[in-house]
Amino acid sequence: MKAEIVAVGTELLLGQIVNTNAQYLAEACAGIGIDVYYQTVVGDNVDRIVSALRIASERADIVICTGGLGPTMDDLTRDALGIHVGAELVMDEDGMRKIEAYFAERGAVMVESNRRQALTLAGADVLPNDTGMAVGTALRRDGKLYVLLPGPPRELKPMFDRYAKPWLRANMNDALPLFSKSLKFAGIGESGLEHALLDLIESQADPTIAPYAKEGEVMIRLTSRASSEAEAFAKMADTEAEIRRRVGDHLYAEEDVSLDAVIVRLLRERGATLAAAESCTGGLFADMTTSHPGSSEAFAGGIVSYSNAAKTALLGVPKALLSGPGAPGALSAETAASMAEGARTRLGTTFAVSFTGVAGPGPSADGKPAGLVYLGVAEEGKATEVRELKLSGSREIVKLRACRAGFYELWKRLR
Repeated sequence: MKAEIVAVGTELLLGQIVNTNAQYLAEACAGIGIDVYYQTVVGDNVDRIVSALRIASERADIVICTGGLGPTMDDLTRDALGIHVGAELVMDEDGMRKIEAYFAERGAVMVESNRRQALTLAGADVLPNDTGMAVGTALRRDGKLYVLLPGPPRELKPMFDRYAKPWLRANMNDALPLFSKSLKFAGIGESGLEHALLDLIESQADPTIAPYAKEGEVMIRLTSRASSEAEAFAKMADTEAEIRRRVGDHLYAEEDVSLDAVIVRLLRERGATLAAAESCTGGLFADMTTSHPGSSEAFAGGIVSYSNAAKTALLGVPKALLSGPGAPGALSAETAASMAEGARTRLGTTFAVSFTGVAGPGPSADGKPAGLVYLGVAEEGKATEVRELKLSGSREIVKLRACRAGFYELWKRLR
């Protein structure tokens, strides 16, 4: 069945709050076999809400509304649905008793407008609100299903899970739920991944193949409709095997997890440790690493050595590398190698990574271009390697891409 989510609230249109409810509901609907084809946002105006409901009901079987069920005069979703389907507003007595008890227990005066939160539509089923006061509404009319949910996520989520979802299942035609599996890749761009899988994507049916990109990471989501997760994964097996055959060298996870999280897990599993020596990334690599629980078991520390003096004093980088006749300079492969080796030796770790380069936005004082970064990787018992990166983007993006490259180099050694 096709659904449309209609989010009501002028604050959404003004960008004052983010519509996280739509994301939650779309995913929850997919899990019970409902395809969300459209999402609409409309302000607190009864005529515009009625119009949005009319359009939604013309192109969807299910209309799910969020917001506009509160006590104030601009909470108009119930009124608009009543106009749209020709039903009058009625009081839900159980909801009203709950509201009255709430104020009585606190010794507070209940203003008359609070009664609006107990209103529903004649002929509708009431969806109780276990975490708030505004009741929800579930209505079947002219072959369409309508669900009204409160806007606050702490009220909407339990109401949908406990009451709206069972109501929808009971009133829907038989529909198979969707199941998805995520495959995460690193060291390959979205266009490169898509090119490698283009014929599979163009001929997809069930399962479907959808690529998604984040900074430094790409994800493939396989999705299938089936009666169980095991059945869905069995339908995906051949497609997944072909994807692995083509681009398996870049596959780092079978779930939607960041590469830095995987690095921390792999280090812990192997009893290995990591240090960082950062110049142009300014501590971002260390911050990304330590954002994951358990990172203290694997990450010994990081040294932000921005100046030449700090590189020498903290990491032991020879002055002859940094300045003077014939010196390669701070922004060089030689300095990156020395930084990585210094960090690993001084912190006594299995691995160390280093970053030195030009984050931008302009070139360095000696004319080296923005985005030029040298990434060093030192490993106990092995020769230090340095990779030259030529990155694009803003200063922040260059720093992030350099860190992502560092995690990728570590992953190649740890996998």
